[in-house]
Amino acid sequence: MFARSIPVLSHQQVWTALMALGVAVLALATAVRADIAPFVGSYSGSADVVQVDGTSVPRDMSVEISETRAGFTVTWTSVTHRDTGKVSEKSYTVDFVPSGRGQVYAAAQRKNVFGHEVQLDPMKGEPYVWARIVDETLTVFSLFVDVDGGYSLQQYDRTVTEGGLDLRFQVIRDGRILRAVDTFLERG
Repeated sequence: MFARSIPVLSHQQVWTALMALGVAVLALATAVRADIAPFVGSYSGSADVVQVDGTSVPRDMSVEISETRAGFTVTWTSVTHRDTGKVSEKSYTVDFVPSGRGQVYAAAQRKNVFGHEVQLDPMKGEPYVWARIVDETLTVFSLFVDVDGGYSLQQYDRTVTEGGLDLRFQVIRDGRILRAVDTFLERG
């Protein structure tokens, strides 16, 4: 039998390898920050949302986009004002981290048993959320799988413009656009 010797690395070689790894991690974090930088800020606006039955409901909308150590966070709120005087408010916060696929970012929505942030499970009725950046547009997708296997997709396109963001929101169910909203959100 042949005996193989395991190479022994010098302290200098180990140090060099660790430094190279650190530079690579820093470069990845810097790339994420550079990509999200134009979007960072607080924005607000309002729109009349046309319902499936053709009626219009006023809605106030706001979004805050911020950098994190690992990626970025998007927090958005919508306040719906009904003719009955009822007001309903919904807020969502999602952390996004690099997916390893260019400008596509995975949502880190819960911790697994090892303490790592992971996606929710759409087969359990939870939303599957991801984001992408293409040019001046940050898009957040949220996919829901119905109990009968159908789907609903929410798409938020936020495009950087002078003074704020152009927002295009759509709800698509089984290939049909149920609702679409276009509005301007002013930088606060």
